[in-house]
Amino acid sequence: MRTLTVLGATGSVGASTLDLIRRNRDEWRVLALTAHSNTAELARLAREFGAELAVVANEAQLPALREALAGSGVEAAGGPAALVEAAARGADVTLAAIVGCAGLAPTMAAIEQGGVIALANKEALVSAGDVMTAAVERHGATLLPVDSEHNAIFQCLAGNDSAHVRWITLTASGGPFRDWSWERLCAATPAEAVRHPNWDMGAKISVDSATMFNKGLELIEAHHLFPVGLDRLRIIVHPQSVVHSMVEYRDGSTLAQLGPSDMRVPIASALAWPERMDTPCTPLDLAEIGELTFRRPDEERFPATRLAREAAMAGGAIPAVLNAANEIAVAAFLAGQISFTRIAAQVEDVLGSYAPPPPGCLSDVLEVDTEARARARVLMTSA
Repeated sequence: MRTLTVLGATGSVGASTLDLIRRNRDEWRVLALTAHSNTAELARLAREFGAELAVVANEAQLPALREALAGSGVEAAGGPAALVEAAARGADVTLAAIVGCAGLAPTMAAIEQGGVIALANKEALVSAGDVMTAAVERHGATLLPVDSEHNAIFQCLAGNDSAHVRWITLTASGGPFRDWSWERLCAATPAEAVRHPNWDMGAKISVDSATMFNKGLELIEAHHLFPVGLDRLRIIVHPQSVVHSMVEYRDGSTLAQLGPSDMRVPIASALAWPERMDTPCTPLDLAEIGELTFRRPDEERFPATRLAREAAMAGGAIPAVLNAANEIAVAAFLAGQISFTRIAAQVEDVLGSYAPPPPGCLSDVLEVDTEARARARVLMTSA
């Protein structure tokens, strides 16, 4: 029996993870579960799985969590320090799925325990890639990607020498606006942007998919996870989301990982690694799907991937600036304060006005993130 901590248990990735654990209860023991503020669901899950600890990040919700867990024997805690404590309990596997920079410190705490980290938090590698990968090396931790694209690449690289890689290709659905004209994009609404054609995701990541920033952030992640060089990383639009990514080798062989649009597939890959586990996912029926199509990304209508590649090339703190500026811009769009096409433009404005030195530790990354967000807000109000 292995132990598991889920950071972000009430989100979509956390829910998919616990659905798999529910089907394999005799193989797992849950140490800790965390949530941002959904105390009712967190308490329900903690009781169901017999967790040792339940943590709500919003400390104001701690009394409600304690009340919901009364008599259960589950320890309740709240606040950022408690999140770090949960991650530091030394689980065999830690599923890191806290959205945003709030997940950086807990993810680092898990890395410092030297266990397996199943990583679903983009900011860990986008904003703090050099710091995080150095910590993984220093503490002997194992980092397994949970994003469907990176998990696909991980599987396609298994048993092969990365020196033989010619290309790593990240596939992108293109989002709900992939066929829209520039004029239609300028008038796109938040309700339209969050209606992803293939995946059921939260509002922020759905908007990132619509702008293609999600794929740009994944390019930066891939650069840290699979260090073959940025010149060997590319993106292709694949509307059906059946091929999750590909690796081409120097002999002309291309390995691709295919699967349903269900996050339980890559999560199961990470949880069971180096073995496999059953999932309830509907098997692919390629005859029913009929055809798979591919096209090059349009960086004129969707400049996000260009901005992300440039940020990755600059390195240091610049990817953290890009990520922070994008989060502020997406929040402003969802609030109706800026247009859809202004998201990428605002990020580019912030990148042009702020170039801090490379971060040496996690606190440096968080300082860059805070300052970039402040500058993004100022630029937004002055625009």
